[in-house]
Amino acid sequence: MTFSVIVAGLGAMGSAVAFHLARRGVRVIGLDRFAPPHPFGSSHGESRIIREAYFEHPAYVPLVQRAYRLWQELEVLTGESLLRITGGVLLGAPESKIITGALCSAQIHGLAHEVLTASEVRKRFPALQPPETFIAVYEPRAGVLRPEACVAAHLRMAARYGTVLHFEEPVREWRAGEDGVEVITERGRYSADRMVWCLGAWLPAWLPAAPLWVERQVMFWFRPARDAENFAPGRCPIYIVEFAPERSFYGFPDLGAGVKVARHHGGEPCAPETVRRVVGEEEVEAMRGLLPRFLPGLSGPLMRTEVCLYTNTPDGHFLLDRHPEHPQVFVVSPCSGHGFKFSSAIGELVAEAIRNDAIQYERRLFGWRW
Repeated sequence: MTFSVIVAGLGAMGSAVAFHLARRGVRVIGLDRFAPPHPFGSSHGESRIIREAYFEHPAYVPLVQRAYRLWQELEVLTGESLLRITGGVLLGAPESKIITGALCSAQIHGLAHEVLTASEVRKRFPALQPPETFIAVYEPRAGVLRPEACVAAHLRMAARYGTVLHFEEPVREWRAGEDGVEVITERGRYSADRMVWCLGAWLPAWLPAAPLWVERQVMFWFRPARDAENFAPGRCPIYIVEFAPERSFYGFPDLGAGVKVARHHGGEPCAPETVRRVVGEEEVEAMRGLLPRFLPGLSGPLMRTEVCLYTNTPDGHFLLDRHPEHPQVFVVSPCSGHGFKFSSAIGELVAEAIRNDAIQYERRLFGWRW
């Protein structure tokens, strides 16, 4: 079967790429080894943060601003509730990366924000109890995305615009030549002019020349032991806490299934086929050990855990570029654990790059650089 574009992997990035290509009239087939949305990769777990004062680099801000608009547009197209604005608090020492980086992005791009003292945070958001030496950057537009619903919405709209979706059909072999690409699975053989790899944690095996590595991360849901109303949306924003240099955790209000918290990085290297899916008691206790300093009310029972996968680049920035040896193949977004919020906009960027045969985004940060 012949198509214009083959999209391999239909999680956050692949579902968005397929939708935006199909919406532009491109004939697309999407392949996935599972039936997304699924819990085996990086696009599950009830919630993902979206935020605007991006401490990682100011160049992300225009991209995330476009992502906000596209998520809202997708809500209109599907009638689904995908994005919930809760406000967001970034907490750290005044000299910490999270504070200095967020303020840099906010000032360069003129973003609405407030700088709060620890006592102001404690008064305004009683669930959060930072130490007196910390300050916060509060941004009113931060919020929560529903990852499973977002992936499902992109896939549903991709199919409505004509994308052929094949689930539980992993790629076994592929070839690229002057005439395009060919993909072989256990169920078929497909040809196309272009291919987009959105394989997430499965990408390093297909791209051994890139120094990518996969990291196991654990998400925890706890029940508040007291003052549960302080964790409700409207009283509790999303939050990211840099509790030591280059070490942080993040969390959410209680969205109905408990309060979700997780460390950002620091997990063990792994492979998606063999990752340890069982969460050990020592991991639960390590997470509990962090909470009294910042969320003392969150000391109730553990409700559940889930494991997700970060696919990391050496510098923590994205990879959105053509394959170094096969320009008809696009490699999309090993995102180092902070990419989901951007997926709506990344899908659009890649679709435009393929349709116009030109890459029009931040190559310095996101291009092939090894």
